[in-house]
Amino acid sequence: MIRRWAAVLIALPLLGADGLQEQGPKQSFEVTKLERVPFQPGGTIQFDNSYGYLTVEGWDEPEVEVTVTKSTNRFYQPERKQKAEAEKRFDQIRVAAERRSDKELAISTSLPVRHSFPSSILPAHRIVFTMPKHRKLGVTVEYTVHVPRDSRLIVHHDNGYVWVSDVTGDIEVDSHTGDMIVMLPDPGPYSIDARTRLGSVSSDFSGEGHKRFLVGTNFAYASRAPSRRIRLRMGRGSITIKRGPPSGPFWKN
Repeated sequence: MIRRWAAVLIALPLLGADGLQEQGPKQSFEVTKLERVPFQPGGTIQFDNSYGYLTVEGWDEPEVEVTVTKSTNRFYQPERKQKAEAEKRFDQIRVAAERRSDKELAISTSLPVRHSFPSSILPAHRIVFTMPKHRKLGVTVEYTVHVPRDSRLIVHHDNGYVWVSDVTGDIEVDSHTGDMIVMLPDPGPYSIDARTRLGSVSSDFSGEGHKRFLVGTNFAYASRAPSRRIRLRMGRGSITIKRGPPSGPFWKN
């Protein structure tokens, strides 16, 4: 009996070591796609339903360059089955650049629709909780977009981080949750209107700011001859307005 137990105790470490060697360290899967679209300066570029990390930077080229990186939120064993499952999820989250006219470009993110809507119902048959209509499938998206410098930007962002820099046209950003940083080239005659429902607004421009309902913040600034309109909205999170040359998104430093 003693010899049998000894054999088992010796064999177990060997099996464990072999198993770890076969599996290897866990990792996050990702895929990157780059797309270039000819686009003349002075047009309008609109972002719809973006989420995750969004970086928009102005440049001098007559085109828009969109680099999209999709990555899994969790770490998995480097197995073919796990990788194939991650690639399947990536394919279901689509980012497309549609040139609607010579002066209008739309960059939209499409998510798979949730087919069931579980909810909690009180005895009075009042629904108090519903699941989101769309699913992100445990995938984070990072967008790096270069646009003609004097483009007009309209951004509808869901949750995450937004960074805009070196854009001299009008800027309108609306985000549900996260942090927003806008770098405005100096000098520039601006009219700035920034508001949060729950969070703070900080600015290098000396404007008027006050709290909204003790939790949100309003900030307004206007130069003597404002010609560039900056409208920023954040649901839950912070807005930072900086003056001067861009230094790059903080999550890449």
